[in-house]
Formats: sequence, structure tokens, C-alpha cells
Amino acid sequence: MNQEIKERVTVWLEGNYDDETKRALKTLVDEEKWDDLSDAFYRDLEFGTGGLRGIMGIGTNRMNKYTIGAATQGLSNYLKSVYTDEQIKVVIAHDNRNNAIPFAQIVADVFTANGIYVYFFDGLRPTPELSFAIRKLKCHSGIMLTASHNPKEYSGYKAYWKDGGQVVAPHDKNIIKEVKKIDSVDKINFTPNPDLIEIIGDEMDKAFIETIKSISINPEVIQKQHDLSIVFSPIHGTAVKIVPDALRAVGFTNVQLVEEQCTIDGNFPTVVYPNPEEHEALSMAIEKAKKLDADLVMATDPDADRVGVAVKNNFGEFSLLNGNQVASLLIDYVLTSRKKSGLQTSQDYIVKTIVTTYLIDKIAESKGVTCYNVLTGFKYIGALMTELEGKETFIAGGEESYGYLIGDHVRDKDAVVSCTMIAEMTAYYASIGKSLFDALIDLYQQYGCYKEKLISVTKKGQKGAEEIKELMENFRDNPPHTIGGENVIIVKDYLKGESLNIENGIASKMNFPASNVLQFETEKGSLISARPSGTEPKIKYYISVNRPLAHRNAYLKTDIELDLLIKAIESELG
Repeated sequence: MNQEIKERVTVWLEGNYDDETKRALKTLVDEEKWDDLSDAFYRDLEFGTGGLRGIMGIGTNRMNKYTIGAATQGLSNYLKSVYTDEQIKVVIAHDNRNNAIPFAQIVADVFTANGIYVYFFDGLRPTPELSFAIRKLKCHSGIMLTASHNPKEYSGYKAYWKDGGQVVAPHDKNIIKEVKKIDSVDKINFTPNPDLIEIIGDEMDKAFIETIKSISINPEVIQKQHDLSIVFSPIHGTAVKIVPDALRAVGFTNVQLVEEQCTIDGNFPTVVYPNPEEHEALSMAIEKAKKLDADLVMATDPDADRVGVAVKNNFGEFSLLNGNQVASLLIDYVLTSRKKSGLQTSQDYIVKTIVTTYLIDKIAESKGVTCYNVLTGFKYIGALMTELEGKETFIAGGEESYGYLIGDHVRDKDAVVSCTMIAEMTAYYASIGKSLFDALIDLYQQYGCYKEKLISVTKKGQKGAEEIKELMENFRDNPPHTIGGENVIIVKDYLKGESLNIENGIASKMNFPASNVLQFETEKGSLISARPSGTEPKIKYYISVNRPLAHRNAYLKTDIELDLLIKAIESELG
């Protein structure tokens, strides 16, 4: 261990930390677990695209009472500096993660100890409902205790601002500054004031579901297709009650649950990872759907802000749709339905992230609707919604990582409204004799066949962070001239805020906040993006390729060609 890490360990051994923490830390020292200690203390957890997230355990780089306490104390100090003449109010919610309840209580204790009024949910709730509650109760901030789809060892702390969106600049950096000022455990006030806590629950659930119900575009289609066979799994998480309730509220009467995955359990006993992006996480739901001959399979992640979808393909087999496909289908359905119903206005807009399929841009253009692109992370979608509120009309947003939002009732991705709208969309296509898979092929035939793949390379600990840094530096210093046999014509560096046209050598400025992202665009429209994750020890590569689809029968052949191109690009990336 280097000297700085040794000093951090000593502070925890000698400081005002509880005896259990000290005993566990002393055991690591006595057993000379230097790598474990280095990983636990080499840095402080920082707010990334999803807030504070990490492995649970002792140390400055772990989720525990003290890192959560320091974050809440820093946030409290910042809130009090911004809202000097108001009674500050916050909402706290949590999902089913191990330690979620005690962590939520610690957050409440520190807030109330600082004179801040707390609305505390009476049990686990989805992340989007927290965002909804912040807006409805006119709070100044909110905290969601969740690690989203990460493995069971993880916990997380998502900080929200008064608009119901995750904190963005300048608040995120200002909060971090305040947190860094908490350089001693003695600066954290853990002594609660129970008079400043109010329990909330059922009334907020009802308001949330009623709002979602109002977002439906074609309720008459649902009435005709009310018995659409839907299989749903909450994967042991918060959606266990609210998604089935929401589906019933909009009119669906044939919702079958995967009972084995309806038990609330932070160990996620039936899956390897509680991630709806993974086929394995939906395998039990798909098996049930096969037995029932269901029309639609949906499964949400632990905090119910993301949803995975499976539908029957042209061979009658259940096929997983990826996040780009679902986002494209949803946005096309919503925009088309609004236009047919006479609801579309010149102020309508949609939002997606820069690593989400550009098929969506083409769809929006064809409908005469503005499509904005923002940095990766739904918090940037929420921030744009707040910026444009009262000026333009938000219709829908989406990102490739299975997060979508229809309606402006929250400022974050919402798997609850996504489930109701995906079901409505499926019912609509069923009413005209089509499956969701048929609708996808229709999109490809109209706009081109797009295929995307995300490659996540995990590099843990301090050494891994250094390796990721070197990889990004190498890409900047030695950008590829060709990718997949196609010439690179544009290089976008979001850290420099510059787009370079390789063909003419002209560089132009980009209107984005600085972010460590590189994109390489080829002459045939392939797009490769590289970015370190803001919440996990990973570097992520996003590959997007496309080709025209002459006719429906050519889909399989075109899909194979695109798959081979992606594999070639993967090989080049190493």
C-alpha cells in the first residue's frame, strides 16, 4: 500500500468509527490483505452518471454508514447554502438491496439531524416514483437507495434535485465539494430528529398510477385487446406490486407473474445478475410464456427504472429485444399515434443519448418532430426536460440501456409507464394483425436495418482504473483510420468538445458538457463509441452498424451481414 492509503486506514482505525467497523478493518490489516485494503481506500466514491455506487463494505471506496453519511452531510450543507430561507424538504426511497433499509434510515437520520424535513416511504418503491414524489410534494431534493442492475454485492445512492431529476452540473460538482469538506467522521451529524420525518405510501402510489393511466394514447385498443397474454417478472425487486397494478389500471386483465421471482430478496436467488439486459435474467419468464403461449414478456430491474422485453419472432420463438429496438418501437408508436389522433404540435420533441441508435433520429425526422441528443445517462435527458419546460413539449425519451420515459411526470427513466405503453403498443399491433416483431421489421424496411452491440470490459480496482485511462489516451493519440473495412470520416471527442472531419481536416465545436467519450463514424454510417462507465469499473464500447433492407424476406440475411461486421469491429478493438 502507498502512504496515502496507509494514512486513510489509520484514520479509520483510530477515528470515531464504530467498533464493528474497526474490528473488520483490523482483521484485514492483520491478515495482510493489502490488495483488498488498497481497493477499499485508494479513492473516495464520487457521483457519476448514476450517483454514488459501489461494493458494500468498509473503506472510503465502499458503500457503508460513513460514506453514505458523509454524502448526506455534504448534500445537507449544500442544500442549506442554496435554500437559506426555506424549510428544506426531501424524499427518501429504497429498493430491495441488502442493507437498503438501514442505509435509508441513516440518510434520514443525517437529514433530520440537520433540520431537513424528510418524507420517508413506508417500504420499497421504484426509482421513478421517487422522482414523481419529489415533484408532487415540491421537495428540494431526494435520495434513492439502489444499485440498479448491479450484482448483489453492490449498493447505491442516487441524489435528485428539486425538478425530480438526478443532480447535474453545477449541483453535482458543488455537492462533491461539500462532501470532500467532510474530512472527519466527527463532522457528520448522525443524531436524528424524529419530529422531522413523515411516512408516505399508498396515496403516492395511487397518484403515480393515475398519472401513468392518463398517458395512454389508445385506451380503446386496450379495451378490445384487454386479454392480451402478458408474463411479467420483477426479478425480486420493487416492481412486484406496482407494475401489475398499473397494467390492470390501464385495462389489461391477463397479467401472469413469475411467482418464483416475486419474492423480495436482495440476494436475487434465481438469477446470476438482476439485469434485464441479460437473457438469463428473463429465462424463467420466457419459459412461463412458452407454456402459456403468451404474447408479451417483460421484466424489470430491482429499482424498476429499466425493463427487458421478449416477443415471438417470425419462427414463433421468443426473442429478446434490445434497448435500442424497444426505444425505437416505442418512440415510433407514440409519435405515429399522436399524429393520427391530432395531438402532435410543432413544439413536440423527443430525447435520446449519443450512444443510442440513430434509427430514432430518422423516425423523428420523418414525423416532423425534433430529436435532441444528450450525453450518456438519463440524468441528461431529465436536465434537458427541465431546461425546455414551458417552452417545448416533451413526448418521449430513451437510451440503449433499457431505460425509457413517456410523459413528463418524472425526470428519470420509468419502467412502470414503459411497461404499460409497451403493452399498449403490443395490443395495437395485435389489433391490426401484427406482432411487435413484425413492427420492428417494418421500421427496418422503412429506415434501414440497424444493429447495435455493447461491449463492457471490466477492470477492477486502482490498477483497472489506470488501464482504462491508458486505453482512452491511446484512442485519442492514435485514432483508427478504418473500422470494419470502412473509412473513418468523423472523430468526435466529447472531452475536447470537438468534431473532426477527417476528409477535409476541419474541426468544429460541439455543444455538450465535457465528457470522456470518443466516437468514430465511418463512411457507411457505422458508429463506434468508447467511454468509461460513470458508475462501474468498466470501459464500454458501443457499436452501431446499418444497411438498407430491400424487402422483409431479406431481414435474416441482412442481420447476419451486420452481425459479421460487428464481430470484425470487435476483433479490431481487441
